[in-house]
Amino acid sequence: MSIQLRTEILKSYGATPSEVEELLSYNQNIFDHSQLNNVLTFPLEPESHILTWETYLSESEKNGVFPILKDKLIQWQFPIQSGISKMENYRAATRKGKATADMPEATGLVLQEPENLKLQLYENLAGKIPVLRVGCRLDFVSIIQALTKRNEPQPIPDSMGAIMIAGYNNWDRIRAYRQAWEAEQNQPVTEMQWKLEFKRLTPQKHLYQDRFIVLSSGGYSGVSGADMGMTEAEWLQVSRQIRLAHECTHYFTRRLLGAMRNNLMDELMADYQGIVAGTGGKYRADWFLRFLGLENFPDYRVGGRLENYRGNPALSEGAFKVLQSLVKDAAENLERFHLNHVEALSTPAGQGRLLIALSELTLEEIVISVNW
Repeated sequence: MSIQLRTEILKSYGATPSEVEELLSYNQNIFDHSQLNNVLTFPLEPESHILTWETYLSESEKNGVFPILKDKLIQWQFPIQSGISKMENYRAATRKGKATADMPEATGLVLQEPENLKLQLYENLAGKIPVLRVGCRLDFVSIIQALTKRNEPQPIPDSMGAIMIAGYNNWDRIRAYRQAWEAEQNQPVTEMQWKLEFKRLTPQKHLYQDRFIVLSSGGYSGVSGADMGMTEAEWLQVSRQIRLAHECTHYFTRRLLGAMRNNLMDELMADYQGIVAGTGGKYRADWFLRFLGLENFPDYRVGGRLENYRGNPALSEGAFKVLQSLVKDAAENLERFHLNHVEALSTPAGQGRLLIALSELTLEEIVISVNW
């Protein structure tokens, strides 16, 4: 769709010229379709890091998930502590892979319910991915702070209940690579020789970077069972299904389309998959709008998940209001499409094709598209 047509659609929603510019930028499609072909088969083949995580899973069955991952994931060898990311030892460990055995700061990540941390390798459209299920909210926050906030006690939004960790530098895999490389040499190697080999390794990110999902145990998007007309136990079970499918959609777009953003388009796609999984095959736009805080549209519930996707720089108040109208109409249009194609969308192939089709559109296009 042309910029001119998208502009006219935004104007029809009451956007001012400055708000149009904001939203054209915010809704820009950045997905890369150049690597797609017509013979994709879902699920995709697993990525290379899955072999390592299969080992972690096997070891955890004997010794527990937390002890094994605490040994493998370098950030888990440090506590959550203000200022720790500036400490020399922390930087040496997380940036250079230095062993932490003699580091006094490396007292270890503390969990409230370590025995309830679970690991599985979950098969989805984009192939297997490691999934960590956390026993309680406090442990979810601690793990996210360790993995994404450099072990700093920075706040995690209450509406966040899952995250995909992408591009994680796994120093355990790098150490294994080094051991295998040294074993192949016909003579002892020097540190300088390893540095040269490490430079050759660095561009080959598939050899040391991992992707995995962390799931919390609460109600999805901070919504209660009562809000959804369910018991808390029922809603928690549905929430787990929604979260898992949601994060796997982010994995799908990151692996297949080269992008995963904090953006409403990404969330529309991911919550679509999540809701369909949670309901056993039905998409409900009203669920999506409640998750965002728009259940009483045009009123917005402050604290709803929509605030997490306002952009950087953040959309102005006027543009944010227009975005709310756009996403409401897009969700309802997507629901109509789903109802008309339920059978075709019930297979992995159909689900994959739909995600690819959605990824080729902008919110403005979904609003006016009825036959895509």
